[in-house]
Amino acid sequence: MKGILKYLVLVGAPVIGVLVLLQFGQGVRAPAAVGGAPGLSLDDSSAGMPHLTILLLQIAVILAAARLVGWLFRKIHQPQVIGEMVAGILLGPSLLGWLAPGVYTTLFPVDSLGFLSALSQIGLILFMFLVGLELDLKLLRGQGHTALLTSHVSILFPFFLGTLLALYLYPRLSDNSVRFDHFALFMGAAMSITAFPVLARILTERNMLQSKVGVIAIACAAVDDVTGWCILAGVVLLVRAGESAGSLWFTVAGSAAFILFMIFVAQRIFARFTALYEKRKHVSKNMLALLLVVMLLSSWTTETLQIHALFGAFLAGVIMPKQSEFIADISHKLEDVAVVLLLPIFFAFNGLRTSIGLLNSPEMWLFCLLIILVAIVGKFGGSTVAARATGVPWREASAIGILMNTRGLMELVLLNIGLDIGVISPALFAMLVIMALVTTFMTAPVLEWIYFARLRPRAFAVAGRRVRG
Repeated sequence: MKGILKYLVLVGAPVIGVLVLLQFGQGVRAPAAVGGAPGLSLDDSSAGMPHLTILLLQIAVILAAARLVGWLFRKIHQPQVIGEMVAGILLGPSLLGWLAPGVYTTLFPVDSLGFLSALSQIGLILFMFLVGLELDLKLLRGQGHTALLTSHVSILFPFFLGTLLALYLYPRLSDNSVRFDHFALFMGAAMSITAFPVLARILTERNMLQSKVGVIAIACAAVDDVTGWCILAGVVLLVRAGESAGSLWFTVAGSAAFILFMIFVAQRIFARFTALYEKRKHVSKNMLALLLVVMLLSSWTTETLQIHALFGAFLAGVIMPKQSEFIADISHKLEDVAVVLLLPIFFAFNGLRTSIGLLNSPEMWLFCLLIILVAIVGKFGGSTVAARATGVPWREASAIGILMNTRGLMELVLLNIGLDIGVISPALFAMLVIMALVTTFMTAPVLEWIYFARLRPRAFAVAGRRVRG
């Protein structure tokens, strides 16, 4: 009974709070929309096909910068992907465009960015398919009380704080071309996302996957991933459908039909892939080509339904059979191309869209600091308190909290979608990118301080007692 009461309080209160804030926010007014560059768009058709020489040079510079900065970050015990994210920012107007504007405009002329945008989009589609492959929905079944409560609070509490923050930021960083409820829901989703792939790699590197902290964190991240992308899909659906009820109902009905088809038809077809793999013990080129065709058609379907191509790729990966050797073989064949070649292009394109120079006043930097603070309090604080409420000791609960605060690449994907559909401005986009970098960067050192550094003295004390005994 006490556990049910805790769940109702910790989960129910944020839900009620979000509903109240959305209703209250209907009276909040933002300034009129003004003209100006909305920021580079992933689907910007105005950018032309680049000369091959420019494109080849761009990719070479991007890959070199990504590997170099990623290597430097590994030296300071950070995941390489964080360095690659930073490399993308360094190649954009925030640093290269500021220090050497001539070099920047020569290397990344505006009329050459169309193909770079398309490559980054293909990279994201392939990456989201891989994320779906790694996400085993069995993690969501039979969760213990701790994982269940922590996962729900780790979504709803930061979502509530993001919605609350939207009340303050909407009249200051948005305009009346964006509805408040769209803005607030997106801010809630941006605050509640967790980077499942980065989290899994951190746990693997620290040999924590089989620990109590690791099991709870990975289960919670899986729930967060699924829930966060469902919320974002709903926001995209609302924004793209606009005021047309017919368009909205077409998208809703089409999406429901597509999801049911993927679960009850496509999933059974994919189950045969496992049987075929068991006989051959390898993924053939024909099988891989068929999987990629399914992934692309799934992405095409969700894009046609006005949600987003990335959701189709993610769903195609999620419903794939999770036989470990089969998934590992597919990932091995696709991951190098996605992670080494295509994702750095996305990071660079993200960097081209991120202009830290837009934060050109103390007030703008205060907004940015407020966003970072709310993000940390919501995710780290909410997860920690929820885990502690179920009886987990403070040290382990804090470790779960800081792991759930990892946002990484998944946050950048979400932010780019928000910029594409016009829910956030370029200035707010830059602030949220900084927040994603800060919350991801802090994971490793804070985890070392609050978990491993405090674990060692206890281990030494136990060893000492054994020696004396």
